[in-house]
Amino acid sequence: MATSAQAKKKSARTPSGRKRARQDIKLNAANSAMRSRFRTAIKSVRKAIAAGNKAAAQDAFKAATPVLDSIARKGIFHPNKASRYKSRLNAAVKAMAV
Repeated sequence: MATSAQAKKKSARTPSGRKRARQDIKLNAANSAMRSRFRTAIKSVRKAIAAGNKAAAQDAFKAATPVLDSIARKGIFHPNKASRYKSRLNAAVKAMAV
């Protein structure tokens, strides 16, 4: 699974270094997937808000909240960043006309 960027890197010499390189690849893939889930959750709430559908926006926000919390809990984003997103999205949903 070597990309062109990884192919140019020097390979680790020690066994522990090689193991760390293997772990980094797996961890990077997991973190990328979590960041993608985060962006998708945010986007779904914003689309519902833009469409003017308050019920759909509330449902999307309820679905996005656990994703934001798990991202913060796993240390991918700072907990304050997750809280900031939740606060702003919630305010936008509440500000919508009934």
